[in-house]
Amino acid sequence: MGKWSRIMYHPNLPLGEDGNKVTASAEHIAISKNAAKEGMVLLKNEKSILPLARGQKVALFGKATIDYVKGGGGSGDVTVPYVTNLAEGFKKLGARVSLFEDSIDFYEDYVKGLYKEGKMPGLIAEPTLPEDILTKAKAFTDTAIISISRYSGEGWDRKSDKVIDRTFKGVDQPLIDMTNGIFERGDFYLSKAEEELVNSVSKAFEKTVIVLNIGGMFDVSWIKDSKDIDAALIAWQGGMEGGLATAELLCGLGNPSGKLADTFARNLSDYPGTEHFHDSDDYVEYEEDIYVGYRYFETIKDASDKVIYPFGYGLSYTDFSVSRVKIREDDGIITVKANVTNNGQYAGKEVVQIYVSSPQGKLGKPEKTLVGFKKTALLEPGQTQRVVVEFPVDVFASYDDLGKIQKSAYVLEKGRYKFFVGTDVRNARSAEQEYVLDDNKIVCQLTQKMAPVALKKRLLADGTYEMLEQGDASKYNENELTPLSEDELEGMSPAIRPEKSVNRYKPADKRQLIDVFTGKISIDKFIEGLSDEDLAWLVGGQPNTGVANTFGYGNNNEFGIPNVMTADGPAGLRIQPHVGVKTTAFPCATLLACTWDPEVATKVGIAGGEEVKENNIGVWLTPAMNIHRSPLCGRNFEYYSEDPLLTGKMAAGMVRGIQSNHIAATIKHFALNNKETNRKDSDSRASERAIREIYLKGFEIVVKEAHPWSIMTSYNIINGRRASENEDMINGILRGEWGFDGMVTTDWWTHGENYKECKAGNDMKMGCGYPDRIIAALEKGAITRDELNKAAKNILTLILRID
Repeated sequence: MGKWSRIMYHPNLPLGEDGNKVTASAEHIAISKNAAKEGMVLLKNEKSILPLARGQKVALFGKATIDYVKGGGGSGDVTVPYVTNLAEGFKKLGARVSLFEDSIDFYEDYVKGLYKEGKMPGLIAEPTLPEDILTKAKAFTDTAIISISRYSGEGWDRKSDKVIDRTFKGVDQPLIDMTNGIFERGDFYLSKAEEELVNSVSKAFEKTVIVLNIGGMFDVSWIKDSKDIDAALIAWQGGMEGGLATAELLCGLGNPSGKLADTFARNLSDYPGTEHFHDSDDYVEYEEDIYVGYRYFETIKDASDKVIYPFGYGLSYTDFSVSRVKIREDDGIITVKANVTNNGQYAGKEVVQIYVSSPQGKLGKPEKTLVGFKKTALLEPGQTQRVVVEFPVDVFASYDDLGKIQKSAYVLEKGRYKFFVGTDVRNARSAEQEYVLDDNKIVCQLTQKMAPVALKKRLLADGTYEMLEQGDASKYNENELTPLSEDELEGMSPAIRPEKSVNRYKPADKRQLIDVFTGKISIDKFIEGLSDEDLAWLVGGQPNTGVANTFGYGNNNEFGIPNVMTADGPAGLRIQPHVGVKTTAFPCATLLACTWDPEVATKVGIAGGEEVKENNIGVWLTPAMNIHRSPLCGRNFEYYSEDPLLTGKMAAGMVRGIQSNHIAATIKHFALNNKETNRKDSDSRASERAIREIYLKGFEIVVKEAHPWSIMTSYNIINGRRASENEDMINGILRGEWGFDGMVTTDWWTHGENYKECKAGNDMKMGCGYPDRIIAALEKGAITRDELNKAAKNILTLILRID
């Protein structure tokens, strides 16, 4: 096929070598299931009751046995041919287990009845278990498996204790039970009904296993503390075959090798980003600064006592040892080597994690920071693998935003840098070798960007706070044109561009975009021939074609610019149900992060990208990679981790996989999009150091290692300036410092001003543009033709990259 034949003509031809479609194919569904098994985390396994013995009699309890949540809601949802719940997963294994049918029938009737009423998976209250079913189950077996599920989605956040007695804004369907209009304790915690179920079942059976079908951080203190609960598996939201993946692991058809990508603390209030999360819909103050996740719990006095399961934690059915650790530095590169040996009776995988403890110096540092990791191959009992991990010394550097050593520079402070090597942040052991600096070293001199204007203080390593100067954000909110009303900004569909417009080419010299691809004309020369009106239309979203529902880029037939469609779906290609196309739902991003294996993400990216391409979509709006600052963010299931290095490495793997199909990946949401409530107008207030070291670092890793073709700015305001209009962030850091050469798009229907976004380096306005505003701004001098040309060049370069 010729250039753009799929995206222009929509032939809907299969990509499979055998002439079959790859979309929702058996091969892709198997990739989804296997990825799910790689990221599920075994929390507890007392007396080694797992894996279940062949033919083991089992009783399943909890409505989540049937009410399985494959992934979160909103743009992360996927229309699938089927979903395998846990009960169905066990049944697919035949004689591997013997199931108590009465409890399955009870939950199946209950859940299916509520589904018929329009209830969504994960939003169903736990029913009271009939006493006669419990009695019969005890007579059938001594082993019970209790399942708990949770659901969250785009546009709303999870509940905190502070809002128990008031309406929870932004939630159309609360995640927890409601009685008399009052929120019951639940969501992060067990509901009262779930507590009663767990207590009655765990005390009735000799062996009790917990399965958590969740998308983010959750209270697991009751699991660790209970003597009646013998084992627990975080199965996460494992995609369309998550129930089968869970059943296979519980039965020993595979060995859990997932490691926590977040710290699991005892209480919701133990997370520093949670205390003021719901204080205001208008802003969020990132007072904890760089002390996010384990950086907080491992550093701040007494915080370590709040941890139930630490970052990087995860058990296996076998036992591993890490030995013969050797570390050396050569020309600024640190090389860590270690032996990993399987000392147990089952084949399995282990993850070697390397942390650095930096000198506190003048800037202050976290007690430990992840600097490298590597997952082993599948090791047979007795087998040893020599693991090698490399990273530059410069990753230890801290950003000095206040000039304590060198203002606006990444600095390595003098002193001893100690290495810790192990299999989670707590059990990592100090290595003999250290990296020592006799003098401070300026790693990279930059200039101030995105400085705070309203953040009053930030946390320091000793637990005290440092006061910050207040800036002035008024200049960011000046409008050269009369602002658009909210009705004008919200929910518009792209208009169809007039057939012809005045252009700068003489008829005989008129060129087509394909001439740029074939080298007949330069892209700059091509853009010179586009009229101002052509450019004004080009920098905005275009109408849907084919199966798309998120609009497109390009769409100028006069110059041969195709209309390239976009599609949602961090967990798989998202096509609206009424279209009739079913696609593969892959595990949620949090589960993928818990694989600690970028190659798993790459395989998912390849498969998902093939489905995107087969359905004639050119741009996939994934991966999403914001930091898990607080358990309360309703969209955490779309994001990877609390750690920027793990986030960046996993997302880079995904991007490489997607773009191997010659379609564009779009990393999002750039940046500090850590709250869904009032997300279009909430101000994220953070220090420049926290922004650079925590919230932008993952994006930086992906840009430099995987070279994504596009990036999506977020809805929110950052230190008084909208992300989509933030010239410091886009032209300054993304393009200027990191060398990004792709296209930048807004999120859909931001409250930013089209011409201001374009001027800041945000090339595309989605879901629709405002060409009249662009022309008016151009005539008034609020934007220049050169700035429009740059945006057009980035958009057309993206289209030229797609095949």
